[in-house]
Amino acid sequence: MRAVVARVCRAAVRVGDEVVGEITEPGLLALLGVHQEDSATEAEVMARKLHELRLLRDEQSCASMGAPLLIVSQFTLYGDTRKGRRPSWSAAAPPDQAEPLVTAVVEQLRARGARVQTGRFGAMMAVESVNDGPFTVLVEVPPSAKHLP
Repeated sequence: MRAVVARVCRAAVRVGDEVVGEITEPGLLALLGVHQEDSATEAEVMARKLHELRLLRDEQSCASMGAPLLIVSQFTLYGDTRKGRRPSWSAAAPPDQAEPLVTAVVEQLRARGARVQTGRFGAMMAVESVNDGPFTVLVEVPPSAKHLP
């Protein structure tokens, strides 16, 4: 599992004219991609990392500050551009595998007490963010992450 995580002042995701997810205060925007070998184990580890990473001001985390998260699924994070000019998407999980794992990350976050907003899986979304810093990191949880701390 892979996430591009930005510290934001605010962020929103729209489907057409409808705002489907929005955070209006400092928090994290996570664009979340699922690898074809990912499982519930990686979802659990990713949720913990997103909640506890000290990416907010003064080395705080969403867990310590109660800051919100906006989670947006993005299969293109597993695009392979090493050959040619057209990305390959073969490493990305297919929708029927990816959607339950994105949902699992969101459910794990909520079970931890996180305030979570989401995009709409599979929809054409417009993501708006006001980055804070800017401060953006790549968070990766490789398959079989159950052995990670």
